[in-house]
Amino acid sequence: MKSLGNIRRSFAPWTDPAAKPFISFKNVTKRFGDFTAVDDLSLNIYHREFFALLGASGCGKSTLLRMLAGFEQPTAGEIILDGTDMAGTPPYKRPVNMMFQSYALFPHMTVEKNIAFGLRQDGMSKDAIGERVSQMLKMVKLEQFASRKPNQLSGGQRQRVALARSLAKRPKVLLLDEPLGALDKKLREETQFELMDLQQNLGLTFVVVTHDQEEAMTMADRIAVMSHGKVVQVATPAEIYEAPNCRFVADFIGDVNIFDGKVVSADGTSVELAVDAGLTIKVATSDMPAKGSSAGFAIRPEKLRVTRQPPANPTVNASSGELWDIAYLGDMTVFHVKLKNGQVVKASSLNAQRAVDDPFTYDQDVWVTFAEDAGVLLKD
Repeated sequence: MKSLGNIRRSFAPWTDPAAKPFISFKNVTKRFGDFTAVDDLSLNIYHREFFALLGASGCGKSTLLRMLAGFEQPTAGEIILDGTDMAGTPPYKRPVNMMFQSYALFPHMTVEKNIAFGLRQDGMSKDAIGERVSQMLKMVKLEQFASRKPNQLSGGQRQRVALARSLAKRPKVLLLDEPLGALDKKLREETQFELMDLQQNLGLTFVVVTHDQEEAMTMADRIAVMSHGKVVQVATPAEIYEAPNCRFVADFIGDVNIFDGKVVSADGTSVELAVDAGLTIKVATSDMPAKGSSAGFAIRPEKLRVTRQPPANPTVNASSGELWDIAYLGDMTVFHVKLKNGQVVKASSLNAQRAVDDPFTYDQDVWVTFAEDAGVLLKD
């Protein structure tokens, strides 16, 4: 069975028409004076899903999360959680908990007391609190730090305390607002996988807000890409990356090369685009734009091949060019090639071997080629 990218798990309730959403935003709008932060947005999230809201600053993703938590009220629309309309329900009565980017730990309390705080507010018995806190400490591997205060912990340890405190009350939904932003790159990558494992083991629904594309791609079952208060595309990470539904998503997620041209033919299975300076692109697609119409083509750097020799057919999906820049990144090498039409494209090659025979150098004449199914036709 073919799929777009590798699949982390078979969990995919959004593909089942009979599946009932766990969280529904129905035509939700949020205005702050004359500014519309969320604009008539509808979105479904399913039970046990790890869902990411991804977008640039000011796109409305944090406002959406705060409305779900109850810290903000919608100007219009409904938010349904587990079959219940959340309208008028205060934050402390909602079956959700929120983990903030700053962690918001109490500096005068020990790790143990920070985790127990919400449980004491709920009137849980002392023995039950002790048992629950022990479970949380074991879960985040901080048993030996129970008596320390937040200023005696590393950033990663404080992040785990905040996570344990958020999960101690066993909410139906955990909301994470830029949860890993304060961690260094290596620790952030390690924590991403820990969060994924934790979410699946607990069987909870996680909704994370992030502007970090790699973070969303790593952790989420699905991603909602947002722009100007609207959801532009909702799909799995592989679908977002390999099959963006528009130019904005193609350009926002990862590196991409975009060509603009005119449709010269469409035969039902493929489309040919004429690009400047005689470059012809043939793309396998079921979308059939009208002949003569303008269209775009997006292709990722790793789908381009750089060679010294011309291909068998140098007139389609191929262009000669000059190698302008080379960046060796360890796991891969990135090439910047100026094509004969003047456009500079980025290509990347995996460094599968330590030594390279006859490596490329600056200013060489090269060819850039790609397969018909290597990129996607852009609708706008």
